[in-house]
Amino acid sequence: MFPALLATIMFSLSAVSATRTGRIMGGTEANFWRLSLATIFLATWTWGFGAREFGSAFPIFFLSGCIGFGLGDVALFQAYPRLGTRLSILLVHCLAAPFASFTEWLWLGTKLTPTEIAAAVTILVGVAVALAPGEHLTTPRRTLILGLIAGVVAAIGQAGGAVLSRVAYRLAQDDGQSIDGLSAAFQRIIGGVIVSGIALLVVKRAALLKLGAPELSPQNELLTSPEKWRRIRWWIVFNALAGPTLGVGCYQWALQTTATGVVLPIVALTPLVVVPFTAWLEGERPSLRSLLGGVIAVAGAVLLKLGSR
Repeated sequence: MFPALLATIMFSLSAVSATRTGRIMGGTEANFWRLSLATIFLATWTWGFGAREFGSAFPIFFLSGCIGFGLGDVALFQAYPRLGTRLSILLVHCLAAPFASFTEWLWLGTKLTPTEIAAAVTILVGVAVALAPGEHLTTPRRTLILGLIAGVVAAIGQAGGAVLSRVAYRLAQDDGQSIDGLSAAFQRIIGGVIVSGIALLVVKRAALLKLGAPELSPQNELLTSPEKWRRIRWWIVFNALAGPTLGVGCYQWALQTTATGVVLPIVALTPLVVVPFTAWLEGERPSLRSLLGGVIAVAGAVLLKLGSR
């Protein structure tokens, strides 16, 4: 429960900074550089203090990173500039939890108690009530559709990556290997940064061929590359630390001992924690509906804690 809550706070900070960098640099490129920087951070921890040896669980962690960090984050960074922080996070976390729970039940046979199911549903309902944004009805149809598709793909990526992490932890446990959250995140991010790099090459190739990919038109497309870097370099560093480094480290820590059907609904509180940051940086103000949804979601989190004892 505690590491999942830490992950929620880190992911909320990461989401706001990710939206900012994606709008200036373009989602695919911003995602690649933050994953590259996070790889350095995680490698430093792993080789200095963590689990240095890659055991039999590494291929599964690697695949988890390809799906979660790679497919999931590439898609999420396409959703951010099109849908905004709140709607992107709402879509991803509300869909990822049931996707992951169903997949883990089919694959690993993990069953949730009725109390845990009720609590998870309560959290998701609270998040939906709080953050379902009506202002996006004015978003251009093409932009909205592309953003929604990207959000659904990101949710599938997050769910698949979480379930594969659970499988990897079981393999490591069977081999008598102990892997801390940051070391597991490092094994995952290797796959993620490769997929992200391939996506960036595809986008750059499309630019050279003048295919007019939607990705190639960020809000500040008239800025030169050095100007973009000057404006967002510290946001990239902050995003790399908060999201794929500390956030995913806490996330992996939670998945090591707790089912995805419990962890992901807690992480679904991320968009509620995002509200004050989006109010500050993006000018959004929480409504009475947002506050009501927050109360419902927090009540669900308390119920989930009581039901998981």
